[in-house]
Amino acid sequence: MDERTRDPLPIRAEDINPRYNWGRALPALGIMGVDFEERVDYRRMHRYRLGRAKQVLEKSECGALLVFDVNNIRYLTSTKIGEWERDKICRWALLTRDNEPILWDFGSAAVHHRLYAPWLKPENCKAGLLGLRGTVQPSFGLMAKHAKEIFGLLKDAGVEKMPVGVDIIEPAMMFELQKAGMKIVDGQQIMLEAREIKSADEIALLNRAAAMVDGAYHMISEELKPGVRENDIVAKVNEFLYRHGSDDVEAVNAISGERCNPHPHNFSDRMIRPGDQAFFDILQSFMGYRTCYYRTFNVGRATPAQHDAYKKAREWLDRAIELIKPGVMTDEVARAWPKAQEFGFPDELSAFGLQFGHGLGLALHERPIISRVVSLEHPTEIREGMVFALETYCPATDGFSGARIEEEMVVTDKGCRVISLFPAEELPISHRY
Repeated sequence: MDERTRDPLPIRAEDINPRYNWGRALPALGIMGVDFEERVDYRRMHRYRLGRAKQVLEKSECGALLVFDVNNIRYLTSTKIGEWERDKICRWALLTRDNEPILWDFGSAAVHHRLYAPWLKPENCKAGLLGLRGTVQPSFGLMAKHAKEIFGLLKDAGVEKMPVGVDIIEPAMMFELQKAGMKIVDGQQIMLEAREIKSADEIALLNRAAAMVDGAYHMISEELKPGVRENDIVAKVNEFLYRHGSDDVEAVNAISGERCNPHPHNFSDRMIRPGDQAFFDILQSFMGYRTCYYRTFNVGRATPAQHDAYKKAREWLDRAIELIKPGVMTDEVARAWPKAQEFGFPDELSAFGLQFGHGLGLALHERPIISRVVSLEHPTEIREGMVFALETYCPATDGFSGARIEEEMVVTDKGCRVISLFPAEELPISHRY
């Protein structure tokens, strides 16, 4: 391979500014690269993400970001080694103000990156090992070794006297970084600020991920019938999504019948029965970009109480969607939803996540967060290029049923565009009797 291809891709001013074309439909193209039309440009996306991070780092107090959160590692380095990494704290990356990211990876993955990730400098792809959540004892010295190595790199970059922003970390590793001379501050806020505005390429991936869930819900509508269990639906959705290119089916919540109220946020082996109300949440990712997408169904028939619950949940959701446009503050959206006591909860914390908005990206929960718990006193501005989900829940007056609906949307220059397209204007009834 020509060594010139190993140089990092230069970041240009235009790479940091998204190029949206809101006059056209958002693309939901296939996963294959082709020569006859432009699809996602992954190297352009890499330059955008790295440029955003450097831009936000520059205006912060920090001289460097040291990230252990796998979503932040992917954002900075465009690398991923498997979903099993998510809870291991086994990889990390360092970004200083004027240098390219340095990545420490799990064993042979570092060697793989030197061969197949030419946007990273080969010498910046290192093997490393910390504690695997404490399994390797800190007394063995690996953390101290890497802490000294990181401090040396900060000195080389001339930022050793500035704070280092860290996102998540094992306490023992933080102590070693402090012993080595580093002042540790919250770096997650810096990374979340960088990640909140999506590029056109990121939006295309989020839209493709939503399209996959559209298909999964069509399958659910055909499979949902008496005798099927909640976990049967979960299994079928997992198979459908992985066959269509998902890189992580994070969770499929399947809730039916008397389990609908209160919402348990899980699934069981409960068998579906005629007249059940059932709702589902599909959380999965395509090329790292995630979905959070609820739909409610009834099986065979629906009672007036079930219809009424669905109608109210839809009205609350539509009221919020109408408000979404650049410049609107999140408290305005939160006020469109009922207070906790109005739908049967003692306080807002007990109802948190039921009338809710949250950003989507490489993580399930990014900015903005919209909730009566936080938004009324700490409003933030909705901005063009944000992608987030709004979700509502209404318990039925029968005491056990409940409706849950969620829409994903992209904030455009004038309003928003919904990208979760499986029909939900009225209560869907599968296998109607």
